[in-house]
Amino acid sequence: MPLMSGAEPYHHEAGPVGVLLCHGFTGTPQSLRPWGEFLAGHGLSVSLPRQPGHGTTWQEMNHTRWEDWYAEVEKAFQDLLGRCSEVFVAGLSLGGCLALRLAEVHGPAVKGVVVVNPSIALDVPLLRLAPLLKWFLPSVPGVANDVKKPGVRELAYSRTPVKAAASLPRLWSLVQADLTKVTQPLLVYHSTDDHVVKPTSVGILRKVLKHATIEELSDSYHVATLDNDADRIFAGSLDFIRTHASVPLQRD
Repeated sequence: MPLMSGAEPYHHEAGPVGVLLCHGFTGTPQSLRPWGEFLAGHGLSVSLPRQPGHGTTWQEMNHTRWEDWYAEVEKAFQDLLGRCSEVFVAGLSLGGCLALRLAEVHGPAVKGVVVVNPSIALDVPLLRLAPLLKWFLPSVPGVANDVKKPGVRELAYSRTPVKAAASLPRLWSLVQADLTKVTQPLLVYHSTDDHVVKPTSVGILRKVLKHATIEELSDSYHVATLDNDADRIFAGSLDFIRTHASVPLQRD
């Protein structure tokens, strides 16, 4: 299946500190590519994989489930572990959920976590019906391109594949059940004006993970990594990694 132009994965090998970036549901690596390139330019080894079913067609994505997307980021994480002495994980939206799941599963092997507008809760009524709707409604209108900055577009599907979406509640349930296992340093960026993910998810993180640092973004919508606050996210995440890494970062 041909890829959308710009949906390619991104990898950069540099120093002993690595970071795995996880893109969101129906999105592509394009939404995180500037973040990855910024971190790479400051001496980090970066892995930004394309999750199965993404970057091609929403019809193909309907043949994938959360287990497929998690398996891809797990593979990339293991690869980084084999090449780096320390690995951080980060993600946008559902990618933030996947990053948190990696932290839950791998414990101290994950050095720290950065998430941007993470999605970990069933807060869309339509999704409660997805297990039924998937049998006769292949897709619904998409949630892509929630960007405030003029002239910027997210490379993502214009339709949401219902069968794929129907698998999300199970992932959210698992992540919420194991949240107390996330003892690693955690930095959360939250757009106060987000038209995709409701405040429920960040509210849960705030309540359960008292050690989390939560930064509010006042000038970006959901895809904040492409929006007006992107530079703040990039610089803040770099400072976070520098603070919590045991070895100094190498500058390219």
